[in-house]
Order: sequence, then C-alpha cells, then structure tokens
Amino acid sequence: MPDVLTRLRAPTSAVGAVFALDGLLFGSWAARIPDVTDRVGATHATLGVALLCLSFGALAGMQPAGALCARFGAGRVTTAAAVLASLAVALPGAAGSVPVLGAALVVFGAATGLLNVAVNSAGVQVEAGAGRPLLPALHAAFSLGGLAGAAVGGLVSGSVGVAAHLAAVGVAGLAVAAGTAPDLRRLADPVAADAAPAGRPVGRTRGLVVLLGVIAGCTAFGEGALTDWGALHLADTLGASAGVAAAGYAGFSLAMATGRLAGGRLLSRFGETRLLGGGALLAAAGMALALLTSSAPVALAGFVLVGLGFANLFPVTIARAGALGGSGGVALASTVGYSGLLGGPPAIGFLAEHSGLPAALATVPVLAVVAAVLAVVVAVERPRVDVRAPLARLATAAARDTSGPPRRGLGGGGFPARPAVRHGAALLRRHGTDLRTLTGDAGPALRPYPGLEALAA
Repeated sequence: MPDVLTRLRAPTSAVGAVFALDGLLFGSWAARIPDVTDRVGATHATLGVALLCLSFGALAGMQPAGALCARFGAGRVTTAAAVLASLAVALPGAAGSVPVLGAALVVFGAATGLLNVAVNSAGVQVEAGAGRPLLPALHAAFSLGGLAGAAVGGLVSGSVGVAAHLAAVGVAGLAVAAGTAPDLRRLADPVAADAAPAGRPVGRTRGLVVLLGVIAGCTAFGEGALTDWGALHLADTLGASAGVAAAGYAGFSLAMATGRLAGGRLLSRFGETRLLGGGALLAAAGMALALLTSSAPVALAGFVLVGLGFANLFPVTIARAGALGGSGGVALASTVGYSGLLGGPPAIGFLAEHSGLPAALATVPVLAVVAAVLAVVVAVERPRVDVRAPLARLATAAARDTSGPPRRGLGGGGFPARPAVRHGAALLRRHGTDLRTLTGDAGPALRPYPGLEALAA
C-alpha cells in the first residue's frame, strides 16, 4: 500500500494542477463577462442565448467523456481536454457580435465539458487508490484557480483588452497541460485504475447516482449563477464599481476554497448527510441575504456564505457516485450535475429579462433547499455497507495497540493511520471487538466515503 500511495502522489498533484487550471479558465472568463457583454452589445436576453450556447457545447463535450476515459485512460483524456480548453478560452474574447460569441462559447463549452468529466474521473481514480477523501481538496484547487482568474481579471479589466487577457490565460493553460502530462499518463497504470470500481450503475444504484447528480446540479446551478450573474447583480442592481463586482466572485471562490480545504475534517466530524444538508441550508441563507440587502458589502458577505455552504456539496456527491457506480457513476452524476452549472445561467438570463435579476437569482436559495432535502433522501435510501471485514481488521489492530498513540501501520498491513481509521480503532477500544455492537441496527452507520472499507482490500 505505501508503494501505491507513493506512485499516486505525483498524479494526484498533477490532477490538482489541472483542477486549478479549470478554475482559472472559468474564473478568467467569468470576470470579463461584463466587458464582453459591452463589447458585443448584448442584453440580458441575448447574453442568456450566448450562455445557452456554452451549455449546449459543454453537454455535448460531456457525452463521449466516459467512453474516452475508459478507452484511453482518464489521465490522457484530461491532458487532451486541458489543451483544447486552453486554446478555446481565447475565442470569446475575440468575438465582435452576439452570434460570433455564441459560436465561440459552443467550442469553449465543449472543451470545458470534456475537461470537467475527465478531471473528475481522474480525481475519483486517485482518491480510490489513496483510500482517503481527496476530491474536496482537489475541488479546492478549482476554487483557488477561479479566485486567481477572477482577481487578475478584475485588476486588468480597465487596462488590458479582453482578447489579449484571455489569450494570455490560454498560453498559461497550455504550459500547465504540458507540465502535467507525464504524471497524468501514469493514471493509466492498472495499479491505480484497479482501485476504483468499474461498470455502469444499474437499477437502484443508478437511481441513487441520479439523485446525487441532482444534488450536485442544484449546487452547480447556484455556482453558475454567481459566476455569470453575481458581478452583474452587484454592478447593475446595487451600483457597485467594476472592482467591487469582480470581488464578489473572488470572495465566493475564496470561501469555496477554504471550505473545501477543510472538507476532509468536516466529513469526519459531521458525516455526509449533515455536511450536505447543512451546507445547502447555509448557502440558501447567504443567497437570501445577498438578494434582500441594498448594500454591496452585505451582499459580498452573503456571497461568502454561499461559497462556504456550497463548498463540499459537489465533490462529496461526485465521490459518492464514484463509490457507488465507478467511472460510469462519475460520468452520469457529473453530466446531471454540470447541467445545473451550464443550464442555470441562461435560465436566469431569460427570467431576468422578464422579472428582473434579483427575482431570477431567487431560484438559487430555492434549489439549495431542494438539495438539502435530497441529501436526507439519499441518506435514507442508499444501501448499508458491509463493514464486518474492515472492522475485524481494526479490532485486531486495536487489540495489538491498546495504549499510547496510534501506530503508523495497522496490524502489519502497511495502511497509514488515517483519522477515520484511528477513530474506528478508538471505538473498538471503548466498546470491545463484538462486531454485532457496531453492525447491528443500533450501531453507527459507517459509510464508504471516509475510507474504512479500504481496509477490506
């Protein structure tokens, strides 16, 4: 196992770098949307049409992603998609009319759609190989990339043209793609690939994966709303300056990054259901605050709460889908989830044209509440995990080490003493090794995500 972890370390860093690149590309585009809107003379309705082109392109790019990852490996597809997305990000900045912008966004959307599914598949693969939660931290890299893109975009919005700025971002993206390609190719190694379940989800499992995708979609709807319309809400509705408007997305991204960096610890402390439901409700409250206030600083604070609340919802649901359905589950949940990210902004554009932007953005807290309810439904409906084998190994480890700090390895098996494992061993020390105590109806529901079942391998 230590050998496997060593071999996965470089690919994990490479996957994190591509997540950051994905965020950088999207954040750079998002920060310049007001400038692009002025450049092409778009109204709320015509901008909504252009963003719908982005959505259609992304959904088209997602469709072959699962098959391509299965055929060529998630690492190779991630590299190819990163190159395509880096080339395509410059196209919207060069558009001079709404039709040309729509065509450019179709291409950009297709490239980023392929990249999103591929890099999430790669993330689930390295997480399965490591046997511990990694996707929250990887998605934190996406948020940090988005923060960097938004911050730079806000700083140069008054001095650098859109076309030159996005072209420079594309060049940086090509450099990242080239630098990470050798390590990403290692994800094709069967040692890493075998760590993740394979096959397409069917039956009840497929239904749970779809529900997880809907939770991700409700979350992504809100993320897309703030990405594409948050700056316009601050600028047009609240009269904020261009710099303050760009700071709205930056604060949202920073909050998401902070929440995701703490995602592993939050999962261990609260569990999936509380983290998903509580996060969704916090996001709903933050968005309501941003919409009900007439103060730009208060709205910025609301955006921060939305970022903290939404931070771990998408990565946790995608990781859960991967645990249930393998690469097919990742592809299905990602497609459903990203439909919210891509379909939300144009839908808000059409609603804003008829009822105003604040009323259109009110859909975000409503869907966040829906996500909280679905998190409880998924917790009730998902199958229980047979933890008798891993608990037996933990019992052996606890019997061998009944005092003092936990050892680096457990029972000679070579597994790192992770927090979830140490917690399980502590439970066994307190309650004894009678497995019926821990697997009966009254016992704790140990879930596969934190990683105890990795000990059964």
